[in-house]
Amino acid sequence: MSSPAPAFNHVLVTGGAGFIGSNFVAHLMKHTDAQVTVLDKMTYAASEASLADLPKHRVKLVVGDIADNAVLDPLVAASDAVVHFAAESHNDNSLHDPSPFIQTNIVGTFTILEAVRRYGVRLHHVSTDEVYGDLELDDPERFTEQTPYRPSSPYSASKAASDHLVRAWVRSFGVQATLSNCSNNYGPWQHIEKFIPRQITNLIDGIRPRLYGTGENVRDWIHTEDHSSGVLSILSGGTIGETYLIGADGEKNNLEVVQTLLRLMGHAEDDFDHVNDRAGHDLRYAIDSTRLRTELGWAPTYTDFETGLADTVEWYRAHEAWWRPAKEATEAKYQAKGQ
Repeated sequence: MSSPAPAFNHVLVTGGAGFIGSNFVAHLMKHTDAQVTVLDKMTYAASEASLADLPKHRVKLVVGDIADNAVLDPLVAASDAVVHFAAESHNDNSLHDPSPFIQTNIVGTFTILEAVRRYGVRLHHVSTDEVYGDLELDDPERFTEQTPYRPSSPYSASKAASDHLVRAWVRSFGVQATLSNCSNNYGPWQHIEKFIPRQITNLIDGIRPRLYGTGENVRDWIHTEDHSSGVLSILSGGTIGETYLIGADGEKNNLEVVQTLLRLMGHAEDDFDHVNDRAGHDLRYAIDSTRLRTELGWAPTYTDFETGLADTVEWYRAHEAWWRPAKEATEAKYQAKGQ
């Protein structure tokens, strides 16, 4: 679904060279006339290549830290909207060293809030469904905007803290902000440490996929293009101070995802290995996006998960030169942990 064009001329996108952020910048190029400044720290998960094919007269990349006010302040002052994707987001990494998650996700968000407060700039804060903890596998319920927060990892706790900061700045200082919590994204430009691209690139290399535990853990998958259209809908028409959940009814357990990938890539569905489960591994995430659909008229385009996954497989096949340099080091880290 095409998103309505927002009334913003210059949008600052934090984390816009990362997976979800860069896809959102590309979405802005297609569906709006906005000028975009990307502020990105360019950590290992970011890539200039993800922005390389976008119009250079409309997209500018600034390398810097969102927690560095000297860098952030003039960029916010020159913008009329900020879309805040920047985050440390890998659960396994947060278990190894939580400190970057505190600095970027909490201190960084605070720095952004103070900047948009100074200049009266519209903010949309992008978060995750992991702030709600998890659901039982046989629970018919799904997360809604009213679900209590119950984070279970340093990553999700840091994102929960950032959400609370945004709501407090709206109420205390009148900051013009909206929030969204989204389910697991998949699609182009995702770092190969993540579940789906790791399995795809392993299969390309003739390596059997590895599955945490029994594979029963459920994630609610959404194609990153649908996440982008949801964020733009909220930026354009969302009610200030409110939260919207973005989901595409894509609940699949990890075993089903691996089996689908094996089938799409010409392998038997049992051609994988089990590895030790991750510490604190959440059981099930599930998003109820009724509010976004009814209030703002949003709907996902990728309603068939297998079709979206097939497109993603083909993207990784076609972009081996992009992911290949990181593959060996990524696998070495997992193997050191027996995963």
